[in-house]
Amino acid sequence: MKVRGFEICEKYKDADIKLPKRQTLASAGYDIEAAEDCVIPSIWRLNFVRIFRLIRNGHELNERDYEYADQILQPIMVHTGVKAYMPNDEMLIIANRSSNTVKRRLCLPNSIGVVDSDYYNNPNNEGELMVQLINYGVRPIHIKKGERVAQGIFMKYLRTDDDAPVSRQRIGGFGSTKK
Repeated sequence: MKVRGFEICEKYKDADIKLPKRQTLASAGYDIEAAEDCVIPSIWRLNFVRIFRLIRNGHELNERDYEYADQILQPIMVHTGVKAYMPNDEMLIIANRSSNTVKRRLCLPNSIGVVDSDYYNNPNNEGELMVQLINYGVRPIHIKKGERVAQGIFMKYLRTDDDAPVSRQRIGGFGSTKK
């Protein structure tokens, strides 16, 4: 009987994807690799610098400026081709690799990702793990298929004494539980 682990998503079954694995005896995290080549552009090369100039020079921003900035300032979603299964009282934390910030100037804009157990096999994306990255360095970062981009850590979580029963089922994929 399987309790927790990783599987390859159907979309990537013939793409030579490796399942995440720990690298040392005491590693808490399972290294997660990119499923395909991608480029993470430098935020300094994006057109949002115009908005920063307006703010710095004391100009009042209008709704069009805000909408423009929101369209430009988006993290790059890195496909992994894998999904995670776990018991209902566990979650998978997607955390940055320390070498990403020190050597590559890559960060997770949400600090960590929380993957709930009911994300597995959801109808929108089969539960594929995605890694959000922002490049705060000046050079574009080229990620090759198979490069380690994050780490996954399985954890139990606790509920409060007055936790109300929840009957709502997950119906969406990435970010679907936001209101």
